[in-house]
Amino acid sequence: MTEVRDPVQISVPVDGGELSALHWAADAPGAPIAVLVHGITANAMAWARVAAALAGEFEVVAPDLRGRAGSAGLPGPYGLERHAADVAVVLDRFGADGDTGADATVLVGHSMGAFVAAMAAAGPARDRVHGLVLVDGGLALPEPPGADLDAKLSAVLGPALDRLAMTFPDLAAVRAFWARHPAVGPWVDVPSVAAYLARDLVPGAEPLRSACVPEAVRVDGGDVLLNERVLEATGSLPVPATLLWARRGLLDQTPGLYDEVRLAGLGLESAGITAREVPDTNHYSVLWADQGVAVVAEEVRAAAAR
Repeated sequence: MTEVRDPVQISVPVDGGELSALHWAADAPGAPIAVLVHGITANAMAWARVAAALAGEFEVVAPDLRGRAGSAGLPGPYGLERHAADVAVVLDRFGADGDTGADATVLVGHSMGAFVAAMAAAGPARDRVHGLVLVDGGLALPEPPGADLDAKLSAVLGPALDRLAMTFPDLAAVRAFWARHPAVGPWVDVPSVAAYLARDLVPGAEPLRSACVPEAVRVDGGDVLLNERVLEATGSLPVPATLLWARRGLLDQTPGLYDEVRLAGLGLESAGITAREVPDTNHYSVLWADQGVAVVAEEVRAAAAR
């Protein structure tokens, strides 16, 4: 497995403060830009292997969404419309009207980030997006069990949500926690994944704990599951989109968030969305496995070329 080149840490001024982001630079001015938007309890380093596959030929920017990692200190209100507005600001800086002079911009979102990318494309970034790639997210999810929102989120996110209330004495304990996760466990010793897990932590905290703001996760999760404006965003996209879906889910289970039967009932063709399965991946490894990285990068290149 080829490892990744290091990004540059940057900050983008947004409403309320500075949005933390990672930047993998293009080799020449005017290169297309890809903005990579992570999932509900994730951070920008989730994209490290995909970003490395695109860096050089693309200007690649992956923000830490408001309430996560380096952007944990940004104030609410939270919600996917707020994240979409932040993503539009990132495009303002790096897109066609920003520093790079790029003439093609692609929004790429994973899990909850796919809903954010769709909302940005349909709303505040509508005139600046040339392509949209949704990775295992962005379209209505199966109704999770549970009597209230907290129970539903717990059913969907499992250990990824549980850790927000946990503390750890050291990085070895963090690694041990994730090593038990059925979908993440096989990847914990891959350097870029280890960096992703470490980026989740509050810098300098003793004991170690996640930087994710629980209220941000709760509000954003409610949007994904219940907000009609979020669920309807893919019905008014200005550009064609591709959904890349994993056969296995957040706990490496089958089915995952999507399958052929569910996709057949979502009206993708009328919305201008093409679905493509990424073979032998789960909800996390779709961004880390060689085949996942290759397919995501291929679709980003295709979206920029349209």
